Amino acid sequence: MSENTLSSTHPLLPPTTEDERALWLRLLRSRRVGIATFYRLLTEHGSAAKALDALPQIAAKAGMSKYAPCSENQCRAELSAGAQIGATLICRGESRYPKLLAQIPDAPPMIWVRGNLEALSRPMIALVGARNASSLGTRMARALATDLSAAGFVVVSGLARGIDTCAHLASQKSGSIAVLAGGVDVIYPAENHELATSLLETGALLSEQPMGMAPIARHFPMRNRIISGLCPASVVVEAAGKSGSLITAQGALDQGRDVLAVPGHPFDARASGCNMLIRDGAILVRNAEDVISALAELTPTQQPVQQMDLPLAATNTPKPNLRETNALHQRILNRLGPSPMAEDQLLRDMGTQTSQVIPILTDLEIRGHIRRAPGGLISRA
Repeated sequence: MSENTLSSTHPLLPPTTEDERALWLRLLRSRRVGIATFYRLLTEHGSAAKALDALPQIAAKAGMSKYAPCSENQCRAELSAGAQIGATLICRGESRYPKLLAQIPDAPPMIWVRGNLEALSRPMIALVGARNASSLGTRMARALATDLSAAGFVVVSGLARGIDTCAHLASQKSGSIAVLAGGVDVIYPAENHELATSLLETGALLSEQPMGMAPIARHFPMRNRIISGLCPASVVVEAAGKSGSLITAQGALDQGRDVLAVPGHPFDARASGCNMLIRDGAILVRNAEDVISALAELTPTQQPVQQMDLPLAATNTPKPNLRETNALHQRILNRLGPSPMAEDQLLRDMGTQTSQVIPILTDLEIRGHIRRAPGGLISRA
């Protein structure tokens, strides 16, 4: 029951009864059932009940003996825990499920939400950045969040220290959504417990994780895809060269959403990620007006970009934007394999300006995605 790249974009009918809702939850919480497997099982078997019946046999064929799906008792315990704190379980396909989040390829089948559900239907903008933010960075985050809230946007972030905390604090009165890496009843970091509580009146806490689940390292990239998935665009205030904020930015690009970034001083490591994003085509942000202006030009319901179907760049075309650069990354990696090939041949096969491909090859080499061998040969790592 390994995960694959099956998209969740097929039509999905949500459960219509509480019993069906419980069956969905049992299927999703069963061992070795991730998001792609969940959708595939529903498609193949027609219902969560039939999928649960088939799981032991599927597991046996995969070499797993004595496999048991999530029990009814475990499911009831989670539903009871959610009810006790006033959380609402929303299934993909229901009217209350955020529309933009439903469009991403790996949309959560179910999300727990605490707080004001009305916030989920309002225009949203993601605002993320460094945990060890600078004084200027926190000031910028507060200013952006304040002005964007005043303009009617719900600010979405991850409740982390630094930029996230400043964004929530500045927008909490108008409505802010915190996406958690653990359950909605587990506040991390603990120092933000009071802040999390203050968001519930006009905003919300949201998570795809089970009740009582403490966040672990692998949950944070999963959380980040929800942050970007809720919004037509993500604003990065401060980010180091390798950081969770850049994971959010990459997720936004993969989802076909736009990325905006606040520039910083070249000598400040906390600004290196934002400066790289801007170099590669992200929209430069000086104030909330820049964000609002950029959003006015976007199509919020745009579908994720199909990486392999982008038109080839023509001679003397403008510098590609960040989404096009990301697509070019994928096209290069898709052409390369473990067997070395000549760099000149790759450049000819790409059919794109050499001046656009060479910097990307260098970037991929620095990131460890490709290897160079003697004789001008390159291969995928």
